[in-house]
Amino acid sequence: MPSFAGRIARTEIAATFAMAAKARALREAGIDVISLSIGEPDLPTPPHVIEAAYQAALQGQTKYPPVEGTRDLKEAVQAKFARDQKLHFEPDQILITNGGKQAIFNMLMAVLDEGDEVIIPAPAWAGYVQTVQFVGGRAVFVPCSMESGFRLTQASLAAAITPRTRMLILNYPNNPSGAACSAADLKDLAEILRQHPAIWILCDDIYEHLLYDGFGYATLAAVAPDLAERTLTLSGVSKSYAMTGWRIGFCGGPAALIKAMAKVQGSATAGVCSIAQAAATAALNGPQDLLATRAGIYRERRDIVVELLNQAPGLVCPKPEGAFYAFPSIEGCLNTKTPDGTAIKSDADFTTALLAQAHVGVVAGSAFAMSPHIRLSTATDTKTLQTACTRIIRFCESLTPIG
Repeated sequence: MPSFAGRIARTEIAATFAMAAKARALREAGIDVISLSIGEPDLPTPPHVIEAAYQAALQGQTKYPPVEGTRDLKEAVQAKFARDQKLHFEPDQILITNGGKQAIFNMLMAVLDEGDEVIIPAPAWAGYVQTVQFVGGRAVFVPCSMESGFRLTQASLAAAITPRTRMLILNYPNNPSGAACSAADLKDLAEILRQHPAIWILCDDIYEHLLYDGFGYATLAAVAPDLAERTLTLSGVSKSYAMTGWRIGFCGGPAALIKAMAKVQGSATAGVCSIAQAAATAALNGPQDLLATRAGIYRERRDIVVELLNQAPGLVCPKPEGAFYAFPSIEGCLNTKTPDGTAIKSDADFTTALLAQAHVGVVAGSAFAMSPHIRLSTATDTKTLQTACTRIIRFCESLTPIG
């Protein structure tokens, strides 16, 4: 067989999907497995959104759409950015993508050359490093500890910048930690970024509507307008409106960057599903009160999970400020063993044993560039979360020191 390109060998499959596949295989074998490995909202897509897609199909909106997005959706995104971010974009500054992930891919392809460095605060969603590796860049992780609230600081950002730095990725509220950034935090980072005009900035704000306890949303381009000419602000409908399968992301930024990203998209997939764009238009233009209602549901689930996990011996679970994950430290469970003698020396060992013995699927912190932690999604019903956490507590109680 002829060989594959080097980018295939250097790009790893995301650990979240790998763990979900393992859990699915056990479930298919008849085992009662609870999988909390994927950030998939269990709440339904709003009915008026589904109806809008149906009507669009009936009306013949089934032709090739423009690469950059339909006029209706771009206008809805314009209004959404003005309403929620206080950012004002022209139509040529907006791009509609196949999910938020394609916007990330488009930008990296548009601005990175081989060996360029991308600063990624850790813990970080696994998709960032996966895409950076695929396009030939180098991910530079900056550890943001639990003690620091999982937030990037001025000093750590400044120390990470080198002559090869081409891009910074900011993701707040954060996946996997749930950490959020205040306007003051972002202003501090802006002071450093002003000293380095060759660095692009990607703000992945996909969890913008999932903030709790009165934490105010902020985004860099609004806090530091002078950096807007090199900042891409990314969001979508997947998390807030429970539309993961519709595959609609959108972004706003400088027209030249959007044009370059559209060229990448046109070379890969062309336009985004026209029916899904009609659905997203309805989501953005329709009633927005559901966002607060659903955020309240996720907050209640967060509180339940944090309280239960902190009862597990060896686990320390901080309270996330946003998103729908918990990211406890499992440091107190290291150098232990399960009743059958399986050694727990890493968070990967912990997740493997937890799935095999307690039948709960979670993801190791190493997949997010921070160990020893685990990430579990709280985007499922309360009863399932309580059952899963009870199993985790019992699993931790069963561990004994090695030696």
